[in-house]
Amino acid sequence: MRCPYCQSEDTQVKDSRPAEDGAAIRRRRVCPDCGGRFTTFERVQLRDLVVVKKSGRKVPFDRDKLLRSVEIAVRKRNVDPERIDRAVTGIVRQLESSGETEVASGEVGRLVMEALKSLDDVAYVRFASVYRNFREAKDFHDVLGELKGDELKTDEPRGEELKSDEDAS
Repeated sequence: MRCPYCQSEDTQVKDSRPAEDGAAIRRRRVCPDCGGRFTTFERVQLRDLVVVKKSGRKVPFDRDKLLRSVEIAVRKRNVDPERIDRAVTGIVRQLESSGETEVASGEVGRLVMEALKSLDDVAYVRFASVYRNFREAKDFHDVLGELKGDELKTDEPRGEELKSDEDAS
């Protein structure tokens, strides 16, 4: 593994341990030339995936790009990083096990939406606003209705009305 600091080809593994529920190996490395320390991850890759964009353009699938997208959606939310990593690993496994080498970008987006729905409602709405290209407030209203499982209701009285000071006397 090449050192990210000095580009030396000779680095040494100092520590290895399982990560991502056994789906990866985390390795701590040190460079004997510059003394730099860094971490690498080793994962099983079943096949090389290609994402087909809406325009028809094909780009290699990038797990790190997927992870960054999910992290942006959950930014400043109280979501455990382990849960985020498990969700991304699950999405990658689903894509790899589909048997297809080419996957539509819409399918990746749909899987991310499913994962975010179980992680955090706010992150789900944030991602949906970009993924579905929201143009007006009604679009937010619709996606919030999806979260509730039915259409949002307008402000309805909560039963007992608050009494004024005069009525309370």
